[in-house]
Amino acid sequence: MPLLGSLLSQGLKIGNLKPQKKKSPFELQKKELKKLLTKAKSTQFGQHYGFENILTYFKGNKSSSFYEEWHKRIPVFNYNKIFDEWWHKSKAGEHDVAWPGRVKYFALSSGTSEAATKHIPMTVDMIRANKKTGIRQMLTLGSYDLPAGILGKGILMLGGSTKLSKIDTYYEGDLSGIQASKIPFWFQMFYKPGKRIAKEKDWNHKLDEIVKQAPKWDIAFIVGVPAWLQIMMERIIEHHGLKTIHDIWPNLSVFVHGGVSFEPYKKGFEKLLGRPITYIETYLASEGFIAYQRGPGKHSMKLCLSNGIFFEFIPFNEKNFSSEGDVLPDAEILMIDKIEEGIDYALLISTCAGTWRYLIGDVIRFENKESSEIIISGRTKHYLSLCGEHLSVDNMNKAIQLVSEELNISISEYTVAGISHDTLFAHKWYVGTDDKIDSEVLRKLLDEKLKELNDDYRTERIAALKDVFLEVLPVHAFYSWMESKGKVGSQNKFPRVFKKTQLEEWEKFVEEYKKK
Repeated sequence: MPLLGSLLSQGLKIGNLKPQKKKSPFELQKKELKKLLTKAKSTQFGQHYGFENILTYFKGNKSSSFYEEWHKRIPVFNYNKIFDEWWHKSKAGEHDVAWPGRVKYFALSSGTSEAATKHIPMTVDMIRANKKTGIRQMLTLGSYDLPAGILGKGILMLGGSTKLSKIDTYYEGDLSGIQASKIPFWFQMFYKPGKRIAKEKDWNHKLDEIVKQAPKWDIAFIVGVPAWLQIMMERIIEHHGLKTIHDIWPNLSVFVHGGVSFEPYKKGFEKLLGRPITYIETYLASEGFIAYQRGPGKHSMKLCLSNGIFFEFIPFNEKNFSSEGDVLPDAEILMIDKIEEGIDYALLISTCAGTWRYLIGDVIRFENKESSEIIISGRTKHYLSLCGEHLSVDNMNKAIQLVSEELNISISEYTVAGISHDTLFAHKWYVGTDDKIDSEVLRKLLDEKLKELNDDYRTERIAALKDVFLEVLPVHAFYSWMESKGKVGSQNKFPRVFKKTQLEEWEKFVEEYKKK
């Protein structure tokens, strides 16, 4: 183990010294699209949409005629459209549908607005691309001021079961489970919770096993979704009678997180620590490894422009999207050379998994155009604009963080809905905390923070958005609802915005929960 740690350490130093390519984001993405089209031109999708013809437009370093032809020929797809027209064939075992060969794996993604559970194709090329980006992120560790000797210590990855379900011609499971089942042999010496526990499908039983085994491990890195890692650490601390997680894992130094914003969880998470640790954000979706944080002191992530993904950007505004978050037929769509900093964009991706012009559902914002560094600012379906308040998940997360800090409380979960109120509108918040707090104090402060963060919200609060309602619930209520929906585990996140039928189901659940 010390030898492996030494080799890793040397690898990080070498990786940091390796010169970077000097190509522009436009050139990198042009090359990436050409590679994707070339490989997929003989697939059913490629033949249907004339990839061979599009490839004839890739001439000259500065020409954008290839993109004009691409934009003209290929429609925008959401999950239902691409699955119903193409992916269902791959799922049935057909070869060469949207990507060469047969799709052997499908990642199960928790649906929030379209299908209840989405089946996202995971090709061998995509698995390799994800590994490659993971190594790139690992090489950035050399730029962090980490304690000596932690390389070679344990890495706890809290994910889905690596025991995938065999369905006809393919295997299915959580993305984290698929990726963990493919880790190289040399990494298994670092990897926890180990093969046996990693295969466990029952989430609560898996957590129980981790809690029991925790004293045997020397963990320096933890990787996963904040909510479930926090639950895991709380259970370990309670079971072993500890004050903090550092009492059992003194070398714990790095938390690599992704999937949701960490801001709402940070206050509660840090109560479980004995000392500060390093936080590293990653943007690994079921559809691909999209971006990663590449150094300390950054709150943005670098897009992966040369590893199997071609990006397009739709300005997230009322000209391009309906009030329900659906892209409009004549939406403006841009390549990376046309984007601007500080603007919210819905993300379209085309990938080496046979995903083409796919609306992934995330909204991003460029913090640095030159280096292609972004933040995730929300979801196309998770925002509120009943009357022009344009309240994004980014606004909500920041307001929750500010309120938590000012009131010195931990808010682990929340959700909000837009409702009719008299003849106009109101917002109804449900906030999850186990700390004692006056709900009226919380409501007023949250409203004030949102006014400070969002000018449109402040304007509408004296116009059509007549009131804000807020109910405080135990954190357990949120996780209990997820369990009732069969959505317990690392790939599942509580919706930040409830709309229509979901809100009715949630309100009914809350009433029943309060009777218990």
